[in-house]
This record gives sequence, C-alpha cells and structure tokens, in this order.
Amino acid sequence: MDKTLANYPDRINVVIPLFNDWQALGLLLERIQAVNEATLVSRMNFLIVDDCSSTNYTALPAGIGQSLSILRLFRNVGHQKAIALGLSHLASLPEQYPTIVMDSDGEDRPEDIPELIKTGLNSPNRIVFAHRAKRHESLIFRLFYEVYKRVFQLLTGKVITFGNFSLVPAQQLRKLTHVSEIWNNYPGGVIRSRLPYTAVPLERGRRLAGESKMNFVSLVLHGLSAVSVLMDTTAVRLALFCVIMVVVSVFGIGVVVALRLFTDTAVPGWASYLVFSFLIVILQAFLISLLLVFIILSYRTQPQFIPARQFQDFVEKVEKVY
Repeated sequence: MDKTLANYPDRINVVIPLFNDWQALGLLLERIQAVNEATLVSRMNFLIVDDCSSTNYTALPAGIGQSLSILRLFRNVGHQKAIALGLSHLASLPEQYPTIVMDSDGEDRPEDIPELIKTGLNSPNRIVFAHRAKRHESLIFRLFYEVYKRVFQLLTGKVITFGNFSLVPAQQLRKLTHVSEIWNNYPGGVIRSRLPYTAVPLERGRRLAGESKMNFVSLVLHGLSAVSVLMDTTAVRLALFCVIMVVVSVFGIGVVVALRLFTDTAVPGWASYLVFSFLIVILQAFLISLLLVFIILSYRTQPQFIPARQFQDFVEKVEKVY
C-alpha cells in the first residue's frame, strides 16, 4: 500500500453520518487504526456529521488520523441528506481532497478503504463505490432489497448495486455538491449527475454495536427516494406502460366488436362487461399519463435545492475534537 500512496494526496477526508451511534463510531475509529497502515491512517481527517442526535457522545478515541471534527446540525434530516451536508461543508473549504463516505455502524469495513483508494488510482476522476458482493442481513431484508433493485431497474433503466460507501476524487467534490439529487439519495444522485463512476466488489461487514435503524418502512422510503431522483425517466417509462395498456385495451375491444358484428360466433353475455372494463383501463391510463405530465412539468419548473449553496442553513456549528 505504501507504493500506492506515494503519489496520493497527503490528506484524505472521511465523512461519517451519524445518529446516536456514538459507541459504534468509537469502535469503528479504533478498527480503522488497527487494520490500516500507519501511512494511510495518518492522512485521514474525519468529519462526523451529527444528524441532531438525541444522545450526547461519549469520549471518542483520540489521536486517530490528523484530525476529527463534528458537524452539528440544527435538526434531523436523515442519512442521505447528512451525507450531502458533510460533502458540501468540505467542498466549501479552500482546498479539496479525496473524500471517503462511510457509515458509522461498521458495516462499511475499514479493511476495504485501501481497495477503494487503489481502484481510484486506477480509475482517476471516477467516483468509486463499493459494490456489495456479499451481505449479512436477514433473509427477509435481503429479499426486499433484491425486490428494490429489480423495481429500480424496471422504473429507471439503471442498475444500482451499491450504497453510500465510496471514494470521491478531489476534482469531483464541488461538482457533486452542485447536484441537487444527492439531497434525496446520494448513490442515485451520482447516477443522475452523469459524473463518471465505477464500483469494486466488496463484502459488507457487520454492525459493531447497537441495532440497525433500517426497517421495512425506512427501506421503502429509501427505495422511493432513489426512484424519485430519476423521476423524469420513471415518468416516461410509466407513460409508455400506459400507452401499452391503451393499445391492448383497444385491441381487446376491437376483437369483441369484430366477433359480434362480422361473425356468427355466439358472443357470451359477459362480453359487454369485458368491453366496459377495457374502457375503464383506457380512462385510467389517460388520467395517469395526464398526472405524470403535470408532475414532470412541476418538477422541472420548481427551483432545485443545491446542497453546495444552501447547506449552511442546516449547520449549527463545527466542533473540532482534536
């Protein structure tokens, strides 16, 4: 790893969003120090984005990396928005450095940080994500996560196999924080931004302490926020689906009418109900398409939230620990 770091900047920022996971954070910092080389850890500058935690942090291990600061937020904004605020704070500083985004619970393994950096060196200017080659969640969670990925691909035409664990090159940091979509979903925002990115297969770790806050409801909300980032593409695909339904319904009505008027085939009594059902499908498809048009027009005319410009409205203070 020393040779890999020879031409790498002497500072690496690490953004860690956090809500009440202070114990896990302490264990994560100790693990980062234990599993990474001294030449790598000595370059790290940790920025903990405190998402308005309801519990005060206990003493964190000192002397790990160059520095550790806590970005205090006025209110709880959620995991994805906390990441956007942390990145925007770093982008506002006079100089930018490579930035690692990772969770505080330990599921983003510190052992994989060198692999992200190595991939980043081999793919300069690209944002590097950790593709989850293996997960340790429950079977039900993994099942719903697979459903989420398939639905996301069906609605957007994009494949998303990665989460927040990533490396952002210094030259892409300010560009990324001017992408409004990262406010709703960080990985989806990167996809929407068309900034170059790649992924490296890495195993997902296990939580170091406490219990996961991700449940069925939060997973559904996370999926909806990811889809909303590509709302225009999703709307077009739904509109095409509505057109297909109209075509199928018109064809069905045509078949029933043709059988009734141009053949001697006995038409069953429920044929009229079938025609009525097809007419309802056509009406619903038309109304859904009309609604989608208004949604997209409203989305395009509304001013977008730019994290780089408005992040300070959410920041209470920056507290330097060491």
